[in-house]
Amino acid sequence: MKSLIAFSHLVLQDLGDRCHISTGRDCKTVTARAEHEGESFYTITLSKFGKDFQKSLDLGFVDRSMFLGFKKHGELPQFLGGFLDLVFSRKSGRLLDSPSIDAIFSIHQFCSMFGKFFDICSDERVKKAIEGYIQCEQDVRSFDALRSPDDLQDFKRISSMLYSEIFTRVDRDVYEGELLPKHGPGATAEKLTANSKYTQKVWTERLEEFFPLGENLFPNWGWYQSFPTIDVLEPRDEIPVRVITVPKTQKTPRIIAVEPACMQYTQQALHLAIVEEINGDKLLSSLLGNSSQIPNRELAKRGSLIGDLATLDLSEASDRVSNQLVLALFSNHPHLSGAVQATRSRKADVPGHGVKRLAKFASMGSALCFDVEGLVFTSLVFLGIERALKRRMTKAFVRKLVGQVRVYGDDIIVPVDTVGSVIDTLEAFGLKVNHDKSFWTGKFRESCGGDYYAGSPITPVRMRRRFPTSRKHVDEIVSTVAFRNLLFEAGFERPVKYLDDMLAKFLPVYPEIPRGHPALGRWTWDPVMGDRIHPSLHKPMLKACIKTDRLPQDVLEDYGALMKWFLKRDELPFIDRDHLRRAGRPSASTIKTAWTALDMRVVES
Repeated sequence: MKSLIAFSHLVLQDLGDRCHISTGRDCKTVTARAEHEGESFYTITLSKFGKDFQKSLDLGFVDRSMFLGFKKHGELPQFLGGFLDLVFSRKSGRLLDSPSIDAIFSIHQFCSMFGKFFDICSDERVKKAIEGYIQCEQDVRSFDALRSPDDLQDFKRISSMLYSEIFTRVDRDVYEGELLPKHGPGATAEKLTANSKYTQKVWTERLEEFFPLGENLFPNWGWYQSFPTIDVLEPRDEIPVRVITVPKTQKTPRIIAVEPACMQYTQQALHLAIVEEINGDKLLSSLLGNSSQIPNRELAKRGSLIGDLATLDLSEASDRVSNQLVLALFSNHPHLSGAVQATRSRKADVPGHGVKRLAKFASMGSALCFDVEGLVFTSLVFLGIERALKRRMTKAFVRKLVGQVRVYGDDIIVPVDTVGSVIDTLEAFGLKVNHDKSFWTGKFRESCGGDYYAGSPITPVRMRRRFPTSRKHVDEIVSTVAFRNLLFEAGFERPVKYLDDMLAKFLPVYPEIPRGHPALGRWTWDPVMGDRIHPSLHKPMLKACIKTDRLPQDVLEDYGALMKWFLKRDELPFIDRDHLRRAGRPSASTIKTAWTALDMRVVES
């Protein structure tokens, strides 16, 4: 805690210098509150202060219900008061005509810096998150019962107009058996190891219609004839998804539904086919993102400058997508719809609640979750725009909205003059708009990790892990080096020096390296000269620390090894020559010293 307090003081001092104000009182407040509240002051209290600040920027004034728990002088809190005086009037609480962008960045940076700690929640917060998962499932059922046939028909009409061409092509590929499954990197409900997935022995009757096991579990039919019996499960016997919580922040865990291996395997086939079709369609790729967040950020920047675009954020987005909507989405394409439903897990094993039948399409953990939710959200956005403008949506009109509408997961951008109708439509279909993280009235916008005010980027540098206290804390060291380098890019001096002194205690060598270099070193804008020349490659080299991972032992032989080769997506050899003996998530990580090439490739010699 002492190191965190000392570090936060240095951040405040640097920000104070940027805005030409004194931060002495703010540092005293930070010390007193941190000693009283502990780490939660940084991870929860400051984060709440920052959200109130963002909402005040959006409203154009400080509401008296905001900044609770902090003493006020006039209409503004005393804490960070020097910065706030450059943004709002202390007498009226209203936004100044020309607020300081540096002050806005400073408040946003300090309050957001510590809120995303990778951490394990208390048992109470984990229990609350699981109860929220159950409540979310009940909400989906309630909205399914209340949804009118007309609403569902409108949704189907918009979806057909947007996706009929790409769905037709995927539908044909499903019918002709052209889809190639793939194993994902994540865990499975059966807890299979990475390589043992290639010798899975469980299938389902529902999958058999669209993904025959003889064509998808073996290199060829000859293996099928000589192989022991595969368990083909009837619907009532299928393995449920395993609902787990994984560390996210101190405030809340992340809930994941771990899919059975056969489901994840076949979901990947559909995922790859759908993504390929979206990316190959000029119109849809401009509206619906699945790989790059940059277009969303650019539109958020434009919205903050011009004020014509709103940024919306959804809460519990994936868990609120009803399977009824997914059935309607694919209703005109029976083979695709059937395959999507066959690869969907119908039951979930929820800690403390037993096995539950699911009304939602899928939770995070399904390979189709992100793709399908994006398709559903895009349809609902255009339905909301149609209702706002009171004109029937056509493909020609959709093209006119390119550059004004963009969906990337639960980050949505829409025209400001339609935002009310879009929100109403989303919520009428059972989704939940996070009003604290949605902006459209002021000059603040955020989307896909990009934050902007009046066209100026104010995206904060965030600390992801605690500071290391030993060289054994490999992940903490790697995270702190990355954090240091981002602070360096953002122009911080005192915090960077503090972290350099700390990291030098744990790293035997800690050189200056070119900006962007993957080794554990100090990014610099200055030219970096190598310490020696590689004897055969004739490249400049320098000595630095690198992280190395040890993969768990996981031997794969026989037909499984052949199957792994056939499932490759390219003709290049496997990067890891040892992949048939070791595979999966690293079982251990270490930091070692190596000679690295200045062209950003690690070359040991």
